[in-house]
Amino acid sequence: MSQYRTFTAADAVEYAKRYGRIDDPSALVSAEEIGDGNLNLVFKIYDNQGVSRVVVKQALPYVRCVGESWPLTLDRARLEAQTLVEHYKYCPQHTVQIIHYDADLAVMVMEDLSHYRIWRSELVKGVRYPEASRQLGEYLAQTLFHTSDFILHPHQKKAEVARFINPEMCEITEDLFFNDPYNDHQRNNYPAALEPLVASLRHDDALRIAVAALKHRFFANAEALLHGDIHSGSIFVAEGSLKAIDAEFGYFGPIGFDVGTAIGNLLINYCGLPGLVAPREAADAREQRLADVHDIWSTFSARFLQLAKEKTTDIALGYPGYAQAFLRKVWADTIGYCGTELIRRTVGMSHVADMKLIKDVAMRTECLRNAITLGRTLILAADHVEDVDALIARIRQAG
Repeated sequence: MSQYRTFTAADAVEYAKRYGRIDDPSALVSAEEIGDGNLNLVFKIYDNQGVSRVVVKQALPYVRCVGESWPLTLDRARLEAQTLVEHYKYCPQHTVQIIHYDADLAVMVMEDLSHYRIWRSELVKGVRYPEASRQLGEYLAQTLFHTSDFILHPHQKKAEVARFINPEMCEITEDLFFNDPYNDHQRNNYPAALEPLVASLRHDDALRIAVAALKHRFFANAEALLHGDIHSGSIFVAEGSLKAIDAEFGYFGPIGFDVGTAIGNLLINYCGLPGLVAPREAADAREQRLADVHDIWSTFSARFLQLAKEKTTDIALGYPGYAQAFLRKVWADTIGYCGTELIRRTVGMSHVADMKLIKDVAMRTECLRNAITLGRTLILAADHVEDVDALIARIRQAG
């Protein structure tokens, strides 16, 4: 990476002039650094009328929220760009467009989404986008089916698995999802009042074995090219539209991981709503989150089955009934990974606004407690929940 240098705002403007595919590049005059995540620099590039035209994103060689003491691979920029390029092929309506990327500089230029909003922020504010959950289900079905063994020739599939090897970013996932919350780790972060509950996770044999199995499948099951971090903070929404962004954790893994992560973030919001809005409003919004969960799975599974029926190329995988049997396994994985997402967002270091913005300390602690308890319940019940209606009934029962 001898060419690598950390971009300034001026660098980002000059780069956008060269690679942004703007009709009049000279009109690009300024940049604003808007990155508020843990890993990257993100610049909006403005023209001389003050209109944001493109976005320049550059990976840093360390975890931004920690500093240089936690080094990180720059290759994640290539992996992110190529994951989004692949996903755009199959679902352009719901994937951010990558205009250009440069592996040496760990930088990409992408379409501007200034008229969109981050879905998590909108959920926290109680703003509803009626089509978003079905659009997310469509994105998951299209991207995961078209990068799976159902349609890729085995030679191509194996080559793609090799191209998207992402060991350093996967290690972060492995630690934050499957290791840290179930051990006494310094990265964990939760209220002292929850120590007895969190300690009980460490000593629950059935839970630890179930989490180990989920981690093992994350290691071993290269089923499709995952986004790898498809939570409500990596999704932009607008009226009638949804776009997935931020795919630096992309790799070939178990399909249920992406679906479970997506659903898990809606359930984080479900658990946090009593502390975010008034009681009657919270009750209505929680019912909406459950409807969203239903829509994601129903849309994903129906579209996946339709694609399997129409496009499966492998003679064995195309045998009648196999796709349905495969989705039953994906469903169990989905519930399990959903549970690990709930726990890692509450016990681990990666807390989110759905909980952090709850002002009342006692209420926030109670919402965290409910999310941890629900996560544990889902992990343990994953093999025994028949369908999405049974899942929603179990969530209601858990409170």
